[in-house]
Amino acid sequence: MTSKRTVTLHPDLPLTLTETDSDHGRTILVLHGGGGPATVAGLVEHLARSARVITPVHPGWQGTPRPDWLTGVDDLALTYLRHLHEQGLRDVVVVASSFGGWVAAEMAVRDTAGLISGLVLIDAVGVHVEDEPIVDFFALDARGVADHAWHDSDRYFVDPATVPAAQLAARQSDMAALRTFAGDPYMHDPKLLRRLAGVHIPALLLWGAGDRIVTPAYGAAYAAAFANARLHIIPEAGHLPHIEQPEAAFALVDAHLRAIDTPFHASS
Repeated sequence: MTSKRTVTLHPDLPLTLTETDSDHGRTILVLHGGGGPATVAGLVEHLARSARVITPVHPGWQGTPRPDWLTGVDDLALTYLRHLHEQGLRDVVVVASSFGGWVAAEMAVRDTAGLISGLVLIDAVGVHVEDEPIVDFFALDARGVADHAWHDSDRYFVDPATVPAAQLAARQSDMAALRTFAGDPYMHDPKLLRRLAGVHIPALLLWGAGDRIVTPAYGAAYAAAFANARLHIIPEAGHLPHIEQPEAAFALVDAHLRAIDTPFHASS
């Protein structure tokens, strides 16, 4: 059973959440990327078979309110940690894609209460890697986005001329919210990479072999910065491997979830 609700964390910050009801399994927090909740819908459906899944809408996406003070990824990270704390949730695994992966990493470095027991970051942004710049997503046209984000770009390219005006306006609003959080410095926190060494919970980084927004080499540097992480490259996938290669991505996520409660050894 899936329910949608709004919780008020601050007087001016209502947070929209979708939750799946499960009497078994741990709690998984799923954080979407710049494309919104639809980009993780299949992942949520899969995880909900064995866990309670909470999927917030980042404030500012889908027309949700974003107070003027909520401008940094650190603000988002602290907001979600506060929600977990107020709900009495522990042993939470955070599974996150792209921009959401950045939020998850920032949560992990700030989780002084030990609420998070594991991470899955899927083609995450958020760190600066020398010689592996993050492609300027905002400078790309629709064809450029498809070519950089997808292994099979022809299959996933959407001509903006075919998109209804209301849907196009909603996408533009989401991109404006993304720019607020990630526009300057572009798509990263300059201090995050070195802070990840203090994160000891098991982390799995999944990367599409054909991602041209953040390359597998970027992913390798990201994984190496954690105290306890491994990287897995998924063939024939781009920036959203859980959409292009769901069976492979889901199998790796499931294996990681099973391994969290057993000894975990970092590997290259």
